[in-house]
Amino acid sequence: MVSDNGRVSRTERRAGNRRWWIIGGGLIALFTAIVVAFSLYLSAGTVHWTVKTYAVVDDQSATVTFEVFRPAHTAVVCRAQAIALDFAVVGVKDVTIPADAAGGARTVVDETTIRTTTRANTATISNCVQEGARSQ
Repeated sequence: MVSDNGRVSRTERRAGNRRWWIIGGGLIALFTAIVVAFSLYLSAGTVHWTVKTYAVVDDQSATVTFEVFRPAHTAVVCRAQAIALDFAVVGVKDVTIPADAAGGARTVVDETTIRTTTRANTATISNCVQEGARSQ
């Protein structure tokens, strides 16, 4: 709409700006949805773990209880570590969770005891991979 003095009215200018804000917002929402879908695609079939509890039993051992999230019916190998107060690794144990553990469920809780060379301060899981895969 053109006013009496030959210029575009303020209401018409606001409508044009609003249209670009809507288009920009739609593009941002679309881009966000694509990023989320791609990250879900990449994380499907990967192994994740969570340490539930740990205990220093004595000067020669520590235990760690952990939960593994894996693809169903997949064997997994987890590396358990005992760590001293100075952050030195004082014990390592590879724990194999068979494919049929917990009926082949996707989530498995396991507990292991790690033998140590000196007194540990903590016990943790450093990595879990599918059996046969190369560890990092």
